[in-house]
Amino acid sequence: MARSYWGKILRVNLSTGKISIDEPDALFYRRNMGGWNLILEVLLREVPPKADPLGPENKLVFAPGVLTGLAISGASRNAVGAKSPQTGGFGAGEVGGFFGAEFKRAGYDAVIFEGASPKPVYLWIKDGQAELRDAGHLWGKTTKETLETLQEELGDRRIRCSMIGPGGENLVRYACVMNELKDAAGRTGLGAVMGSKKLKAVVVRGTMGLDGANPDKIREMARTLARGVQAGELAAGMHQYGTGTHLEDMIPTGNLPIRNFRDGEFPAAADISANTILEKIGQGMEACFACAVRCKKVVKTGAPYNVDPDYGGPEYETIGSLGSCCGVEDIEAISKGNELCNAYSLDTIATGVTIAWAMECYENGLLTKEDTGGIDLRFGNGEAMLAAIEAIAKRQGIGALLAEGTKRASAKLGKGSEFLAMQVKGQEYPMHEPRFKRGLALGYALSPTGADHCHSLHDSGLAAATEEGFMPNGGLRSLGVLEPMDVESLGPEKVRAFMYNSINSVTGNCLPVCMFVPWSAQQRVDLVSAATGWDVSTMELFKVGQRGLTLARVFNTREGFTAADDDLAPRSYGPTNNGVLADGGIDREELREALDTFYGMMGWDDQGVPTAATLHELGVSWAVAYLPK
Repeated sequence: MARSYWGKILRVNLSTGKISIDEPDALFYRRNMGGWNLILEVLLREVPPKADPLGPENKLVFAPGVLTGLAISGASRNAVGAKSPQTGGFGAGEVGGFFGAEFKRAGYDAVIFEGASPKPVYLWIKDGQAELRDAGHLWGKTTKETLETLQEELGDRRIRCSMIGPGGENLVRYACVMNELKDAAGRTGLGAVMGSKKLKAVVVRGTMGLDGANPDKIREMARTLARGVQAGELAAGMHQYGTGTHLEDMIPTGNLPIRNFRDGEFPAAADISANTILEKIGQGMEACFACAVRCKKVVKTGAPYNVDPDYGGPEYETIGSLGSCCGVEDIEAISKGNELCNAYSLDTIATGVTIAWAMECYENGLLTKEDTGGIDLRFGNGEAMLAAIEAIAKRQGIGALLAEGTKRASAKLGKGSEFLAMQVKGQEYPMHEPRFKRGLALGYALSPTGADHCHSLHDSGLAAATEEGFMPNGGLRSLGVLEPMDVESLGPEKVRAFMYNSINSVTGNCLPVCMFVPWSAQQRVDLVSAATGWDVSTMELFKVGQRGLTLARVFNTREGFTAADDDLAPRSYGPTNNGVLADGGIDREELREALDTFYGMMGWDDQGVPTAATLHELGVSWAVAYLPK
């Protein structure tokens, strides 16, 4: 029977150069689906406890899923995972573009890299054939230089490439993995893992058919969603502008991070919004593989920054991190910063928040001009922000300190700078304010990858009620969360909504499917059934996500994380300097009570450790062996 997976996983030993193929059975794929769950099986079973994330014992996994590569909106994605050099715990990022689909169409479901190469290499995969090739001539090149060299070398401009730039090579703790030039597996430092293994790129060319078990159903669903987008009924804002429109509307709620989450006023918010960017320097919108939403901005500028449109344009997280969080009001400087991060393979979120930390240290006299090598690291200085990005990618001057991220950098600097470090478990805050979105506060504290917004609850839209009295969010309502709730609540009803949302989001990280494409829970079931031929249900997919969230907790527990690590940056417990959150701040005891409630709802003990009974219930009894004795 035709299906959406091949039953083949590549295994590449970079130390020896040996390439082999694992052939898991159908039960493996149905239990895991791909993405997070596949990665976690490898990390728990094969990576020794307390392994150095930048050592040869760590393993790096590129994991598409059972939906990846189908010609349907949102199915372009693949996950990348390893033990994180940024947090020391579970590391994963999900990324779109074209690489994931091309990888699947080249005949494999995943690739596991183990060991470390003595010299730079890249992996070349074409229609079921794989070989390691020398990458010495690519080492030190930016992502664009790397892609162009490989296109010429392989004689094919249709190749797809997942790679690192100098940031990954230089082991910046928050280096990312770039799918071509615009799409990043941005978080947890996976680019540094690639760099530690001397793996410059994974290059693929695939022409093998991948239609799924019911291609007619898949085509029907693809056409229906595309018609809804074109009619303006679905994903209208995303289709027109992408993320980050009308940031001025975020000021009255306090959701826009300003000057390292310190302030609440930013008069230039409208000037750096996505709609303004597209109006002034936009070149249009682009899409990932087979996607009708087309949410990706492309920008171009002339002097002084000469922003290259081949690197796309800044999404909301980048606009916030390199813009308002650093106090920068110049869209051309922000766009150049986006280009540099993509060229050097740096996570724009961690880069911006780390620079914002340094700017506040500089303004408070904790860092001097001598420390910064002459860079005038004041809030609002776009030139300084760009100079800092260059220094970080090359680990030169102040960049050597900032390349470690805010947790390690503040510990080294001391002088009270720890209070200014906006991070959880070593990963910097995304561009959403947990003092406004209390469900997000719970998410930042609990996320197994450190502060993360993608699998957390954005609860600002849950307070209103429909005419029938139901909670308005259709996605959560279909999972049984019915009652509206106050945005500042951290009571059991908010914890339940957060838990269901997190599990549902992690399911999306296993399939993987894009969160910006409005597939309902039932439509996901229909897609997976059409792709695989399995008689899956909403409950079965829910359990897929619960399994991923729980196994991630098992991995972090094994690596030494405890309930005490489920915390927020100290600043979040107090108010902003001005603005609507000037009398805000999260109550520690209230958050702690919500965390305890979540542990109980998930079937974890009072220290946040999953119980053996929970692992048995989730069908992963094998993971009991990795619980604390």
